[in-house]
Amino acid sequence: MKPDQIPFYMADGRSLGFRTLDSAERLIAGGFVKPSYGRKNNLRAIWLRQEDGGNPVKAIPPSGTRYSFVQNLERGRCWTLRRLDGRDEDGVLVVTRAAFLQVVADCLAQ
Repeated sequence: MKPDQIPFYMADGRSLGFRTLDSAERLIAGGFVKPSYGRKNNLRAIWLRQEDGGNPVKAIPPSGTRYSFVQNLERGRCWTLRRLDGRDEDGVLVVTRAAFLQVVADCLAQ
């Protein structure tokens, strides 16, 4: 990659190749892409906006199943040793052991 070539990405992170610095600046000025700048405020990459016009990179990761829970011990909370099964914020028992073992089995099969 030459210094005047800027990486160009889709909103989901797939590469669309490179654009010249002048071309990238025109796309930014037109509002077609979202720029990424480095520590010294130099242009590092450009990203296409999402279909709805939103930012390509989400600020909050999508929530999913929690496979571990903080344990309340006699002397406080334990952050290093966690159980696979536990209770959620409402006190309802959540069993994730089967899902965890399925993921492990799928990883070992490949």
